This record gives sequence, structure tokens and C-alpha cells, in this order.
Amino acid sequence: MDTLSLILDDMHFDGVVFASSINAPPWSWRLTLPGLACAHVITRGQAWLVREGADPLLLETGDLIVLPGGLPHLIQDKPQTSATPRDLLPLMSQDLAGARLEGCDTPQSCHLISTHARFDVDMAAPLVRALPPVLHVRGLGEAPPPWLAIGLQFLALEVSQRRPAQQAILNRMGDILFMQCIRDHVETVTEGSGNWLAALKDRALSTALACIHRDPQHNWTVPDLAREACLSRSAFADRFTQTLGEPPLTYLTRHRMRLAARQLGNSALSVGKIADLVGYASEAAFSQAFKREHGLSPSVWRQQRQADAALAEANTPAGDSSAADRARAA
Repeated sequence: MDTLSLILDDMHFDGVVFASSINAPPWSWRLTLPGLACAHVITRGQAWLVREGADPLLLETGDLIVLPGGLPHLIQDKPQTSATPRDLLPLMSQDLAGARLEGCDTPQSCHLISTHARFDVDMAAPLVRALPPVLHVRGLGEAPPPWLAIGLQFLALEVSQRRPAQQAILNRMGDILFMQCIRDHVETVTEGSGNWLAALKDRALSTALACIHRDPQHNWTVPDLAREACLSRSAFADRFTQTLGEPPLTYLTRHRMRLAARQLGNSALSVGKIADLVGYASEAAFSQAFKREHGLSPSVWRQQRQADAALAEANTPAGDSSAADRARAA
């Protein structure tokens, strides 16, 4: 499996939540999902993406816009609209294919599909930090790229009526659209750009990263990874550090700590068992490494995460399936 696939697998994509709307001017939607990727597709008409501190961005028919970190934004009929922004998230929190809001359909109306992805926020953090705040796939004159055109046609067909296994199919379809958008961006990253995604295009570094993500519990050393990368120890260590911004074993340790955090938050395994799963022979050594990375011991971190999840669930309106994800992202 290639390195990007391994990284995406580590994120544990768990599908998406959709909402479709037909919007006649004036209109404005507000969406904020800290840490969780969200996206909008313009299937007809045009809209403007408005973010604080950034110039408004025009979106036209066939455009896909992805905000990998779920930054606060508005999507509306024009940069300075007279409409009062409405919260889009409750509309996206319905079961099945999401809600469908059909307003007055005029020649000036915008047909919009909005979505947010569910995944492991902690595991996704390095990738999300490396991506720009906005990924814009242009529709190329009302004709989106082939992969997006096919996806939109399939999506429109699937949401047109309720069918068995619809949510499972939509989940996979949404995952594919998000992953394809990320892959397109990775292909544009140039060597020496200072972005660690450039490592995915460097055969030596990509091989080393694949080793770490495929077998994180292995007792990797710098010479081991250099051998896999077919480089000398010093050349490998220098190239890795320069491209990814941290030494190889620091990257390995932080990856292990993210894996450990996932186990602590989602399983009842003992701290000792989790230490073993992420490559530590000693529970004490694991606990020290975890506290250096997360500021809390594994047991205290688990208790705090459980308390946060319980509080989020208690304060969650019925039907809001994304609240737990947002609590983890906070």
C-alpha cells in the first residue's frame, strides 16, 4: 500500500454527512467545524466563500471547495449579502443522506451540496496542518474534473430516492471525494517547498514513512529506516529532518502517541497493553513519552477524554450525530 493510503487509513474515515439546498438570493449559510474537514459543491449557479481575514472567493458551477480544518466561514450569494447567516450544521446532522432544503428555484438560485467528513481528528492533525486552509477544485467552465463529474452524477442519483444501504454508499462516496481532493493537492506540492507532504513524492522518505505507518510498534532505529530508504544514515536523517521538520525518531514517537491516544479514547485496553501495541516494552517509559506529548499521564488523559465525551453527549440535541466528533476536535 502506498504511503498516502496508509496515512489516510490511519485517519479512520467514517463517512460524511450531507445536506443539499436550493438557495434564492439573498441567502447565507454559516458553518464551523473545528478540526473536521468540510466541503461545498456548487451543482448549479454561483456562490461566494467568505472567511475572516481572507478575500471572498467566487465559486461557480462544478466547483468543489474543501476546508480541511473546518475553519469558520460563510457561503452566500455575494460577498456583502443582505441575508442573515443561518447555521448549516443542524441541517447536516440529520440521518440518511442529510436534509434537503428546497427554496425558491429561480435562474439566480444556487444549488449547493454541503458536507463534513468524520475521521480521527488526532490522527489527521499532521495532514490537516500541512494542507492549506482552503482547497479549491475548479469546475473548469461548468465542467468539473472527470473524477468530480462522475462523483457528482453518482451522488445526485443516490440522493434522489431512499434505497437500501444508502448511508453506507454515501459514506464511501464522500470519503472518496475528500481523498481525491487531498491527492490532487499532494501532486502539486513541489520538492523543497517546506511542506512535509513533499516527503510523499520523495521515494526514499516515502518508503521510510510507509514503514513507520505500516508497522509503528516495530523497534525502528535511524539506521533501520535509512536502510529501507536506501540512503546513508546521515543523508537520510538530514533529508528527513529538513523535509518533515523533525527527526525520524521524533516523528515515530509522535505517531505512536497519536495511536495511543486513539486506543485510550476508544478502547478499554489497559495502559500496559496499549504501551505494548505502540512499541514500548515498559509501561513507565510509555507513560513518560505520552505525558511529554500530551501533557497528561495516559490514565488521566483517558479520564478527561471520557468526561468530555459524556458532557458533549449530555448537551447534544437529539439527532446531532456529529457532536462527539466536534468534542474530540475541541
